[in-house]
Amino acid sequence: MKKLTPLILGLIIGAFATYYFCPNCEGSIEEENIAITKPAGLITPKQAMALDKAYNSRYNLISDSIVTREGGDNRSVWFSKVDVENYLKYADSQSTALGYNMDGIRIYMAAYPDDPKLGAGYTTVFMVPTGSESLSEGNSSLLNFKRVGGDIPGGDGLNKGDNGIPPSANYPQ
Repeated sequence: MKKLTPLILGLIIGAFATYYFCPNCEGSIEEENIAITKPAGLITPKQAMALDKAYNSRYNLISDSIVTREGGDNRSVWFSKVDVENYLKYADSQSTALGYNMDGIRIYMAAYPDDPKLGAGYTTVFMVPTGSESLSEGNSSLLNFKRVGGDIPGGDGLNKGDNGIPPSANYPQ
């Protein structure tokens, strides 16, 4: 019995020490410890203005010839951060369930159908997941190379972003 007491006391002290000094006791990763990686393709505001200005002739052609409502067509589409983050998680999960490894998203330019009450439909964008079919790791076939970035068949897209304010406003808003 005398030899059991130090063992129990040691376990209790060890449990308290672990609880108070454990760097990640809740099991969650603190956001400040996550490294921020600069993504490829970043542009400066000056470059964004140049791209926006280069689009003017296309926008004017569409807006002047197709859109009959005052104020013209959309120049931009806004999605909330929460919607985009939730979509990426959802699309990744759905892609896995469909047998694909999601590697990105593709953004398509689109337009809503014309409506007799509202006039010509506004321009919008929607995004769909892209990726390649999941291959078993044990496959030794030389012909099983991965196709990168194809749209995932059956993958749901994200639409319903908000218009610019006003819809025809240039960069920056």
